[in-house]
Amino acid sequence: MSDTIFLTNLAKTKLGKDSILNICGGGKILIISDLHMGSGSVDDLSYNGAMLTNILEEYYFKNGWYLVLNGDVEELHKFSLDYIREKWAGLYMVFNLFARENRLYKIAGNHDEQLLAIRNTGYPIHSVIKIETGVIPAYVYHGHQLSSVYGRFNRFLGIGARYLLKPFRIKNISAARSPYKRFSIEKRAYAFSIRNQCLSIIGHTHRPLFESLGRFDYIKFEIEKLCREYPASSGEERIKIENEVSALRNELGKLKKKERRDVHRQSLYGDELPVPCLFNSGSVLDKKGINAIEMTNEDIALIYWFTEGKGKKFVTRGGYEIEYLDNSPYRRVVLNQNKLDYISACIKLLGS
Repeated sequence: MSDTIFLTNLAKTKLGKDSILNICGGGKILIISDLHMGSGSVDDLSYNGAMLTNILEEYYFKNGWYLVLNGDVEELHKFSLDYIREKWAGLYMVFNLFARENRLYKIAGNHDEQLLAIRNTGYPIHSVIKIETGVIPAYVYHGHQLSSVYGRFNRFLGIGARYLLKPFRIKNISAARSPYKRFSIEKRAYAFSIRNQCLSIIGHTHRPLFESLGRFDYIKFEIEKLCREYPASSGEERIKIENEVSALRNELGKLKKKERRDVHRQSLYGDELPVPCLFNSGSVLDKKGINAIEMTNEDIALIYWFTEGKGKKFVTRGGYEIEYLDNSPYRRVVLNQNKLDYISACIKLLGS
């Protein structure tokens, strides 16, 4: 399926009742993606598997959240579904808690796309779900459909991963590890959202995005904001701003090297003001924590979970309010948050 056909089809999708999540009257949704559940020993989820299981049950299930698993939940390119279910039995028990109360929505990604063809997967499998907020519609889809390579050759990529990459312990070659591919997929999702005056919430690229901004672009805006506040500051407040700008510049340098930003001559939105229509839940695979999207009928937020003493420095140095999960070493931080009515107004005014 070509990118153009996918964008057109998604805009015209007639979703069944089981693929529409209506939170107009209230409700809370957690959106996570890219778990890549595999052997339990060499796969990436082994770093965060215990934390994910704990926070899903103790924080999200017990507090009445819906759970949306946005693709690449199982690493079916390398392992069988029965094998994964056996290795991750504890996590599936938590999924079942949500499913029994009709609070689980599972979406297929490129690494578990074959679930769409399996009758008994344990849960209904979707390609896309629509969230009705009462303010602006939000489409949640994995994002691999925006690449013609995955649309045409995903089956062959899976065969290569299982019989070539897995035996030699070679990491997957995917959009998650290529800044060029990430940029291309995000740009297409951004264009779709602007044309259809909606939100897109994707995964696949493993790069957290909030209001169409990645961490790199967001830091630049934060530095500009702090520089504007600096002249009116004094004393401890001025010292705090100086330290924060220094830390952000250091973080910016690391990201530039990691993302090779010098090769990108433009951002997702070119020279225009950013239209806050694209969001990405990141992934569960980072060795220092978990990124996710939280959503209600009023606002949307980019969330970061980490283990005490092992979080990223830009989070733990004091610039964010840290929430403690009772009787555990796990910590929750809101990285970014905004009201849906504000976002809807921006899309209407800036996206035409």
